[in-house]
Amino acid sequence: MSNWTRNPQKLKKTGMKFLVVDDEHDVEMLFLQKFRKEIRSGLIDLEFAFSGQDALNRLQNTQPPDVLYIFSDINMPGMSGLELLNKVKSQFPQIQVSMISAYGDDENHKKALDFGAKEFFTKPIDFASLKQEMLEILEE
Repeated sequence: MSNWTRNPQKLKKTGMKFLVVDDEHDVEMLFLQKFRKEIRSGLIDLEFAFSGQDALNRLQNTQPPDVLYIFSDINMPGMSGLELLNKVKSQFPQIQVSMISAYGDDENHKKALDFGAKEFFTKPIDFASLKQEMLEILEE
């Protein structure tokens, strides 16, 4: 039994929006597939942005922003994930951000945590760990 269904009474929030930011469009289908049960049950709502600027625009155009948590790739053309993280934490400090990178290098990991990232994931993404991270946010 997954953590999602084991203690549903512990979940204080449902239908919370999570924003996934990655310039690779196939990431959308991967996340939709991995979280299909949680989406179908109404526990979470996943949205997608394909650039840092697209994500920032989305947050700025909804006042107050309705996104609870952002999962962003670090290496993207234009605005990098680290730049996005820095802007989100300065403009929307209530939004939690985790970074995703194809490279588990210590420099990006340290920068991400210094800029306020909650977590740092490397590709291929360990979706069990990611689901646990989301569950903790929903229980807060």
